[in-house]
Amino acid sequence: MNFLKIALLQIAPCETLKKNLEKGIFYCEKAKANGADIALFPEMWSNGYNIYNRPIDEWQAEAIAVNSDFVNTFRKLAKKLDMAIGITLLEKYPNAPRNSLILFDRFGEQKLLYAKVHTCDFDVERHLTAGEDFYVTTLDIAHGEVKVGAMICYDREFPESARILMLKGAEIILVPNACPMEINRLSQLRARAYENMVAIVTCNYPNLVPDCNGGSTVFDGVAYLDEIDDARDSCILQADEKEGVYFAELDLDQLRHYRENEVHGNAYRRPKKYGLLTDVKIDKPFIRDNYRG
Repeated sequence: MNFLKIALLQIAPCETLKKNLEKGIFYCEKAKANGADIALFPEMWSNGYNIYNRPIDEWQAEAIAVNSDFVNTFRKLAKKLDMAIGITLLEKYPNAPRNSLILFDRFGEQKLLYAKVHTCDFDVERHLTAGEDFYVTTLDIAHGEVKVGAMICYDREFPESARILMLKGAEIILVPNACPMEINRLSQLRARAYENMVAIVTCNYPNLVPDCNGGSTVFDGVAYLDEIDDARDSCILQADEKEGVYFAELDLDQLRHYRENEVHGNAYRRPKKYGLLTDVKIDKPFIRDNYRG
């Protein structure tokens, strides 16, 4: 069997960038010591998603560049540990920062830079620059390759995010998160995995962080197996509320066999019927029109 071992770093941030760096290194080393192929941080680890109830210019000044010492340390650490690392940050960007994820492979090469497309424009995130697209990369995991994409927190509430990533070939979607993982949000993640036959890997902050409650999850996207009569629970990991590193082993051979034979994903789509989804000139949009483009 071909397994991918995932480490979800469900950890609380510190008060400074330097301390977040040190704590991040410690937990990445802990992940590797337990055999992880990839370690994922919660959303905006560089400043602990500390953007609420603060002057805008104050937290925007905490943005860091993708070639900063903070980011480059994780680049070097990924190579040293021979382990992929998904590090998150408030990214310095022209005009306004971005909410970003950088994925380094086990050689320390940057394989993915993703900025949150669906920023929470109903709140303080309207002062961020939204990402422009969804991306998929091929990640070398020592015993093979796996196609990986990403979305961040609020992105999961739009089925199109995961659907586009699936259509681009993603087998695994990494989801850094910073909010309460209650039944409805967990149901969204389960649905995204089910309807796209893709593994959804979500890392949240523990309950030590205001408005967060842990509950990091891995849904492997496999709802049915030949050897069982009923549907199976595709949740192979759900963390509790506490701080720590949580591990899941994803069976890639099982997922790939399932994708080749089941009816979901792109198997029976009728995209010519979906034009309304991208029509920005609808006369009467459902509920309200806050279209940002």
